This record gives sequence, structure tokens and C-alpha cells, in this order.
Amino acid sequence: MKYTEIKAEDNISTVIQFILLGFSGLPNLQWFLFGIFSIMYLIILIGNSSIIVITRLDPALQKPMYFFLANFSFLEICYVSVTLPRILYNLLTQDRGISLLACATQMFFFLILAATECFLLAVMAYDCYVAICNPLHYSLIMNPTKCTHLAVGSWLGSIPVQIGQTYWIFSLHFCNSNRIDHFFCDVPPILKLACGDSSVHELSIYIVVMLFVAFPFMLVLASYGKILATILRLPTAKGRAKAFTTCSSHLVVVVLFFGSGTITYLRPKSSHSAGTDELLSLFYTIVTPMFNPMIYSLRNKDVIASLRRFIHKV
Repeated sequence: MKYTEIKAEDNISTVIQFILLGFSGLPNLQWFLFGIFSIMYLIILIGNSSIIVITRLDPALQKPMYFFLANFSFLEICYVSVTLPRILYNLLTQDRGISLLACATQMFFFLILAATECFLLAVMAYDCYVAICNPLHYSLIMNPTKCTHLAVGSWLGSIPVQIGQTYWIFSLHFCNSNRIDHFFCDVPPILKLACGDSSVHELSIYIVVMLFVAFPFMLVLASYGKILATILRLPTAKGRAKAFTTCSSHLVVVVLFFGSGTITYLRPKSSHSAGTDELLSLFYTIVTPMFNPMIYSLRNKDVIASLRRFIHKV
């Protein structure tokens, strides 16, 4: 372990390198895990790239819903690429060391992209709300300019806050250990290594989570409350089924992502365990991005039809 002494008399040291222990407790399964995660990464890249291509090339999909879906698919590729290549490298080489700067950089981009996903899910819920509750004014409300502003705001809105939060977390002294019981530099396992009382930092994290996770989630709930009320007022069962199908895939993704992420970040530090954190993190970092293309394509007739036309052309 590498340390740099700053005050010998206080018996405090600062870490310049971390050790990522994720999956190290399964020594006989390293190659198996490498194979599984490699396949999952390929599925994520191919699935989300396919959605981006068909939504950009097919004239039938030049609608706000698919504009946001293309943004979401590109986000998933970026989001997974922050963590999964490092996991594959650790499993392949068994070199689990990561510098302080690399760890901070990974956390910074992970937090930004996670916040972007929360905002994009809220924007997509709003799009569903307008499509179902205000169909006659849909094209006027969700015009190209507004869609672009919503997408750009989702991508850039959290950057200043996450810069401050990442800097604040890594300004702590890590004197207990440099061994991270996780497979990437996530906030809860990093805080567990901090010296002394980190309750102020935990409070700041709760505030940020409320701002970038709870607030978008409340917007999603409000949108779906209006959608449900509108669907129940539709006169025919066929109309209700069609309206529900339009947004049901998005609702599944919302539950998977927000559910696992909220449980991880809103629990107090004392109740975190390495195994539980790793399992929950797998859901919102890898499993959900892998299933998103399947969820959106299998439950969307327009996407399936476009994909068939694309494959036929190829």
C-alpha cells in the first residue's frame, strides 16, 4: 500500500493509491467473470448502438420520443464505459491498483452520467405525459428547439455540482485503509475509508441525491400519475392498452434504475456492506443498461419494424 505522510504526530496519512477488491473473493471465477462481463459489454454496445443508428436513419422514427431514446442509448454506452472496462482490466490482469486521480476521475464521470440518466428519464416521462395527455398539442409543445434544450440541460445540468462534490470527497484524509470493497470508485465505499467523522459529507450526499435523484423521480411519478388518470378515462380497452404500452417500457427502466440507486445512496454509511453494495451497483451500472435496448425494442412496434427494415437492408 502506498501512502504519503502528512503529519506523523497525528498518525494521519493520505492515500495516493486505492485497491479495488471487487470480485477478488472469487479467485476461481476470475476468467468466468471476465467472459460474462465481456459478453455483457458487447451486448450493451451493440444493442444501444443499434437503437442510435435506427432512430437517426429511419424517417419513421424522427419523433421526440426517439430523439430522447437515442440520447438515452448514447448515455448508456458512456455510463457503462466509465466502469466496465476497468472491471475487465482488473479481472484480466489482477492488477487492482488505481491512483487517487484515476479514482476521482472515474467517480466524477460516473456521478455526472448517473445524474444525466435521472434527468433524461424524467424528460422521457414528460414526453410520455404530453403524448398521452395532450396529443393534439404534442408537436407544438415538444418542438425540436424544446427537445434540444431538454436534452442539453439533462447532459450539462449536474456538472458544476458534481465537480464540487467529487473535490470535497477526495479532499478527505483516507487513513483507515486504501482497500475499496467495491469494483469501482463509488461514493459509499470511498466514504467508509475516510478518517474521523464524515457525517457532514454524508449529509451533502443526501442533499445532492435529493436534488438529482429524488426530484427527477418525483417528476416521473407526477407524470405517470397524470398518465394513469388519462388512461383510465379512455373509453375503450384497446385505447387504454395502446396508451399503456407506449410508456410501460420506460416505467420498467425507471423502477430498475431508481430503485437500486436509491437504496444504495440513501442508506446510512453504517448499514453498508460490501456484498450488498456490489449487488445493487451491478443493477444500476451494468444490468439495467444491458436490458434497456431489449426493453425498449421488444415493447415498441415501431422500433421492431425499423430494426427489421434495417437488418433487411444490411
